[in-house]
Amino acid sequence: MKNYETVFILTPVLSEAQMKDTVGKFKKVLTDSGAKIINEENWGLQKLAYPIQHKITGFYQLFEFRAEPELIAQLETEYRRDEAVMRFLTTTLDKHAVIYNERRRKGAFKKNKEEDKEAIT
Repeated sequence: MKNYETVFILTPVLSEAQMKDTVGKFKKVLTDSGAKIINEENWGLQKLAYPIQHKITGFYQLFEFRAEPELIAQLETEYRRDEAVMRFLTTTLDKHAVIYNERRRKGAFKKNKEEDKEAIT
């Protein structure tokens, strides 16, 4: 099994319930195929870097998971079949990316404002 991270952008015309149903559908594709979801993040409605399908915003969702490589083709086929998905990207994580993601989840990279104030004075 390998470590993967997938991010997909859903169209902003979906209601909150439709967005959650769509995310749930992709999560089910992963779990039904034997993937172990390590982390799930909903980044919410974000401005896009450039318009996609005449839309300037989209709902961003991230899954970090462990799975067999054959699952990726199945997952990306599901992304392509769903009209709500505007863009997606799935990457394989190397050991350094896995360690980085663990540290990021634990808050190792969040700045402490009190420490910044002390450093200035």
